[in-house]
Amino acid sequence: MNTQETQVALPLRSHTILGVCEAIGEDFGFNPIFLRVPFAATVLISPLWAVVGYFALGAIVLISRFAFPKAKAVEIEPVAAEPAAPVDEQQEFAKAA
Repeated sequence: MNTQETQVALPLRSHTILGVCEAIGEDFGFNPIFLRVPFAATVLISPLWAVVGYFALGAIVLISRFAFPKAKAVEIEPVAAEPAAPVDEQQEFAKAA
């Protein structure tokens, strides 16, 4: 049984714009909502600076992903168990009685 997880690229996911907040959250181990909410608030205050900041962080994430790619998971093949030695039915019945 071989199960493979397929991960869609961050910019192509349906719940992200370019995946910048999610990528930073994955890299540092926290929920990306903690970045999305401040960015949304910044858009209300100064949309230009919010967009500039978002693309600047996106460039940093892009460079870091190319410079330090994630190690690919090594697929381990299951080792086949040795066939069990045939059990003598007479001994099995004697133990059961």
